[in-house]
Amino acid sequence: MSSGTGLDDHLALLRRRWLPLVGCVVIGCAAALALLLLTPPVYTATTQVHVLPVGVPEPLNQVTNRQREALNLDTEAQVAQSAAVAARAARVLGGVEPEPAEVFVPPNSAVLWISVTAGDPDSAAAQSRAYAEAYLDHRRSGALSALTAQQQAVLTKYKQVNAALDQVVRELVRLTRGTPEHTLAQQRQNVLNRQSAGLALKYDALRTVAVTPGAILSRATPPDAPSAPSLPLYLGTGLMAGLLAGSAAAYARDRLDRRLRTAADVERLTGLPVLGDLSGPRPHGLLADLAGEVVSASPGKRLLVRTLPHDLQPARRRAEPLPVSLPLVLLDGSDARDLARAEAALLVVGLGRVTSTDVAAAVRRLARHDVPVIGVVTAAEAVPTFVPLLEPHPHHTLGKLVASGELDLGLPPEATPIQHFHHPQRPGMPT
Repeated sequence: MSSGTGLDDHLALLRRRWLPLVGCVVIGCAAALALLLLTPPVYTATTQVHVLPVGVPEPLNQVTNRQREALNLDTEAQVAQSAAVAARAARVLGGVEPEPAEVFVPPNSAVLWISVTAGDPDSAAAQSRAYAEAYLDHRRSGALSALTAQQQAVLTKYKQVNAALDQVVRELVRLTRGTPEHTLAQQRQNVLNRQSAGLALKYDALRTVAVTPGAILSRATPPDAPSAPSLPLYLGTGLMAGLLAGSAAAYARDRLDRRLRTAADVERLTGLPVLGDLSGPRPHGLLADLAGEVVSASPGKRLLVRTLPHDLQPARRRAEPLPVSLPLVLLDGSDARDLARAEAALLVVGLGRVTSTDVAAAVRRLARHDVPVIGVVTAAEAVPTFVPLLEPHPHHTLGKLVASGELDLGLPPEATPIQHFHHPQRPGMPT
């Protein structure tokens, strides 16, 4: 059975596979620190420019909560980063190609923050100032060009009106006063006089327009500390990358690794209940509880015990007596009839030596012979032993959990190869 999809299951998986997770986090942080040391420092300098109306028609901005100025500062920010401004900045720097500029527009303001990042603090400050001056010069030149074009257009129209007015005046001299032709010519003269006067006023107004592209509020100064690389940024990125890679590695390891290392792994990966975990220290009463679990879970009296792996050896220590009130015959599969006589099976799994695939294969083999598996007993490097006393033969004992065949209760103690423990004889029992 695979891992669940709940948060607790994911956290449990990460706790089980903490080693690849921690390893990837350490590697990610170490790589981030190494990259931090190898990355050369860079410096960022910023010049603040206040943009003003130039006095000629230009793109206006829709007033919103973000931008309350009539000027379209977003357009001006793109102009400040354009190639034309960069070329002007290069001329200001004496032919040195500047680094690309970054322009930021604070909300509800008419100020441009022109920033330049370079490897030298003095160079960054000089380039930022050059961009600001180049932008203002470009904006002034554009405004003057637009103003000159407007003046030229008004002047041309003014000349055309005056020429037409001169022609009408000559016609009036030849026409007889009071005739319809004279009246029409006089009306044209009045219209042309008004147009000429209006164009003259407009031309004079254009000639007196003051071009004010803006002003530098704060000139860039060489920064004292580098803007990059940033230790929190690099370390945070390495940590996040390590966590992601470690989580992926932990999930991949958990999916691919089917080895059973703990009793929890047995239940999680095989779905079989663990009746007892004898891989570690045995507290008082553990074997008694295990015997009760085995007897209560067994549907009959013949129980087949299978060890995985098959070479798992009995523990070399003194067996502990466990009284069992119900008779139970243990089969170890050494006899060819054991599989046919078994009414249930118990798996003894050696932790760290068996995979869930091995357990599943053993369960399938037993299922083909209609032998249900009641559960699993986990062990470490050896099969644990215990001595349950079977009624009604108190002097005969079950030597170990994995017996060497079906136990014949009629044999004398010296005929069995297992350890025996003699208990005080109960009243009324034969000697």
